[in-house]
Amino acid sequence: MDFRIMNLDNPLFSTLQQMMDVSDEAEKSFNAPTRTYVRDAKAMASTPADVKEEPNSYVFVIDMPGLKSGDIKVQVEGDNVLIISGERKREEEKEGAKYLRMERRVGKFMRKFVLPENANTDAISAVCQDGVLTVTVEKLPPPEPKKPKTIEVKIA
Repeated sequence: MDFRIMNLDNPLFSTLQQMMDVSDEAEKSFNAPTRTYVRDAKAMASTPADVKEEPNSYVFVIDMPGLKSGDIKVQVEGDNVLIISGERKREEEKEGAKYLRMERRVGKFMRKFVLPENANTDAISAVCQDGVLTVTVEKLPPPEPKKPKTIEVKIA
């Protein structure tokens, strides 16, 4: 509420107005996303992936041109979150050479995938070949169906 509109120029009302303005600014800053959140969101949005389900596994395919295996990290967080992350570093400029155009993305990348309940997090493999990372998560075998239990009826 703006007390100046009501022609209330009393110092008490102006102090109250300043306090209300400060609380509005504080609320905006508390609701603003952190730099880390924005960086991670950009990293996730710029890393496209294909996910397919096969009879015995889940397969995640991500293009990683020009990256070495040491630049890529595959982890399982908690019990069921697969995290694929890494960093593409900018090439060092050679003396006498300068870029005329830089279109290839550099920086950190990350993707998180919630794995289904039947994913075997102890059987995960990752292979990077020809700039394509393939992460395979094996499925757990289906649970054995419970056999019906027969209960003997006694005659009283």
